[in-house]
Amino acid sequence: MSSEAKTGAGKPRSMLKGVLSFGGMTMLSRVFGLVRDQVFNTTFGTNWMTDAFWVAFRIPNFMRRLFAEGSFSTAFVPVFTETKEKRNHEALRELMARTAGTLGGVLLLVTALGMLFAPELASGFTQSEPAPGQHALITSLLRLTFPFLWFVSLTALAAGALNSYHRFGWPAFTPIILNICMIIGALWGADVVASYGQLPIMAMGWAILVGGLLQLLFQLPQLAQLDLLVLPRWGWNHPDIRKVMRLMVPTLLGSSVAQVNLLFDTFIAAMLVHGSQSWLSTADRFLEFPLGVFGIALGTVILPTLSRHHVNTDRLAFSKSLDWGLRTTLIIILPAMLGLMLLALPLVSTVFQYGKFTAEAARMTALSVFGLSFGLPAFALVKTVLPAFYARQDTKTPVRAGLIAMVANMVFNVGLLALMYALWVPDGAKGGGVMDTLANVPGLHFALGVASALSSYLNLVLLWRWLRKADVFDLQPGWGRFLLRTVLANVAMVAAVLYGLSLAPEFTTADKWQRIGWLSTLVIGGALTYALAMVALGFRPRDFREH
Repeated sequence: MSSEAKTGAGKPRSMLKGVLSFGGMTMLSRVFGLVRDQVFNTTFGTNWMTDAFWVAFRIPNFMRRLFAEGSFSTAFVPVFTETKEKRNHEALRELMARTAGTLGGVLLLVTALGMLFAPELASGFTQSEPAPGQHALITSLLRLTFPFLWFVSLTALAAGALNSYHRFGWPAFTPIILNICMIIGALWGADVVASYGQLPIMAMGWAILVGGLLQLLFQLPQLAQLDLLVLPRWGWNHPDIRKVMRLMVPTLLGSSVAQVNLLFDTFIAAMLVHGSQSWLSTADRFLEFPLGVFGIALGTVILPTLSRHHVNTDRLAFSKSLDWGLRTTLIIILPAMLGLMLLALPLVSTVFQYGKFTAEAARMTALSVFGLSFGLPAFALVKTVLPAFYARQDTKTPVRAGLIAMVANMVFNVGLLALMYALWVPDGAKGGGVMDTLANVPGLHFALGVASALSSYLNLVLLWRWLRKADVFDLQPGWGRFLLRTVLANVAMVAAVLYGLSLAPEFTTADKWQRIGWLSTLVIGGALTYALAMVALGFRPRDFREH
């Protein structure tokens, strides 16, 4: 048994080191994710079969983020941290055993129901003008992907415990396993399943199933080192499990508004032209890179730290930690948003426009990237602000913001889609009726990305207002100067990138090496301009450190 496991708490580590550890592994994971999507799009293109796969993967993946990495993690980590700080190690082992048994049992039932009612789920997400066999394909894929929810939920339990011990790198490495499995599935698995008379896309369903199992197995040695590898036990009536469940139920909406919105987007996209699901899913990959590397990393690292400060009733340390998280998020996410918006087409074309992924698919995907990128600061800041509620075991307040934002997203979706229908679609294309027009006119998916962004900003505003009203957090001095130099540095970066774009060729027609060369120049040039501007305006690396 490690000394850290014996003592329980261990010495707190720097949040910056935690972010670098988690973010570094997440960056590696996102690189593998880009390779995965590049291999996937080159192999399969964008069509009704890939739409079927993204639907089948998005439903259990949505539930994974909602139950495992959303509501469960934000409820479990504060309770685990409180137990670690105030009780003995045997109480931690009991909490792990009871949580694993209860969570595993409940999600085993959810998984079984998902597989049983896969045809009904598939009906809700089939295109309005389905291709022959699309419904049956979604059903078959769902029956392979749903068990992924069970495996990855227990993986999230292990990750929550490891994060509480400030072991962030190992859990952040885990998604790489899934990406590797999906790459193998696209490159070699497609031929194997085709030889058995199945559609090649079915290989991706098998890849997700195997990837989920391997992710769970990967975490077990680390739990054993901490003496937390225990046999699951049912614990529905255990007081700590009751506490986790009581905190978890409200966070099903409060911590995962973006995922609920994404599922609703999937439903709406099913009414649009074939390929819309794939364009939105591929675009989401570009947002996941900065959001996962920095936004989610900060939220993950800051939660156990804020929980510890709350348990120890240290208001000043709580305020300083959250203030540091907000500033660090803005330093990274604002240039990431502007860079993605300006370089949407160059990025998509350079990374994906090969094989069956056409120039038109690149333009449609870039449209999604542009719309979704507008909401990147809100997505990231929400991930930073939510731990301030969950660390204090306040899971009810975010629900109000979540419900309002979720309803607003539905309204924004319908309203923006109606606006685009009126302004974007030529009158000559409206002869077949509204539903027929939606299913045949490309580009309308842009409304879904903008709606998600707007609803996330609304969520952020509400959370910030209620956090300030709770009077548990004090902004630290220097915000005016910080915002001024950050804005000026971003203006300098935008000017440099726009100048570079004026010199660059048309990316959809340029050859591969031209795209790579020009994109590298634009990205490096923009990043250097931003960094030099920040230094010239008085920013120093020590500003990344906690106060």
